[in-house]
Amino acid sequence: MKRLLLIGSLVFGFGASAQEINGGPVNVQGDVIDGVYIKEHIPTKRMIPYEFVREADVVWSKRVWRVIDMREKINLPIYLPFDYHTPSGQYVRNTSRWSLWTILRHHILLGDIKMYSPYNPYQFDMFDGDQFKYPIMAEPGLNYATDSVFREKAFYYLGRLGPDSDTPLSNSEGTDDSVIYDPITGTSTPVYPPRDTIWTDSKEVVQYKIKEDWFFDKERSVLDVRILGIAPVVYKIEEVNGVKEIKGLEEKYWLYFPHCRYILNNYFVYNDQNDAQWMSFDDFFWKRRFSSTIYKESNVYEREIDAYRTGVDALLESEKITEEIRNFEHDVWHF
Repeated sequence: MKRLLLIGSLVFGFGASAQEINGGPVNVQGDVIDGVYIKEHIPTKRMIPYEFVREADVVWSKRVWRVIDMREKINLPIYLPFDYHTPSGQYVRNTSRWSLWTILRHHILLGDIKMYSPYNPYQFDMFDGDQFKYPIMAEPGLNYATDSVFREKAFYYLGRLGPDSDTPLSNSEGTDDSVIYDPITGTSTPVYPPRDTIWTDSKEVVQYKIKEDWFFDKERSVLDVRILGIAPVVYKIEEVNGVKEIKGLEEKYWLYFPHCRYILNNYFVYNDQNDAQWMSFDDFFWKRRFSSTIYKESNVYEREIDAYRTGVDALLESEKITEEIRNFEHDVWHF
């Protein structure tokens, strides 16, 4: 009996420590188990490292960029459930599992993941964030709440600024700083209140872009793939004459995927076939349980597919690239 009590106390303590480690939802709250058993495998398991690969063993490789569309049903496990902000500014999240955006946002704010700007943040002329050139991260030991410099930079990648106010500050608050006086021209300029800050919620993420390398390792005699980077994509919305219009797509930031694996390894992904067999987000990507479309491959022109194909032809070109990769593996083993 004492041994059973000891095992029970260790398991309860293990579940509590898992909640403290990754900050995500678990089914143990104090001495209450929300279920028949404690779901401890995913929150506490160790990440499986990639197999070491030597340059001399790679006889063929192909770099491709894919887009994961959140409108496809098979991709819903990484899109749902939604998080959102109430009109009063309260942040609401699901209590049993989180979406991919919620996990990434949570750990970026904690300073656990390093963001990379999708463009040169100083010149705005180089859109090469998938090369991880422009890191944005809090100082060691600090986070979004304690590092003011990181907070000022990071918000532009996690949210957006609302529209400008039409009412000057002098008419709304009547403070002494409501007017700027120019002694040279003798004119006064009204000061407008600062623009509202609007956080990006998970439902606004319409795509995820991933960058990956396919390669053949002769040491193991396998065709393997490694995801190198991931970037959430939202609609770029502009307000014209009071009407919101979609002006295209916008990459929010890029993340180095091998670093994200340490975090994604301990969060649940929903399985609509069996509630007892939920996998981790790391397993989800490693097992390729998502649907995606290639929008770019490594090429001499450094161009995307939509630069020379449109509509159905672009989809056919994407399938052609996928088929070329499959044919290479087939040709290796076909005698």
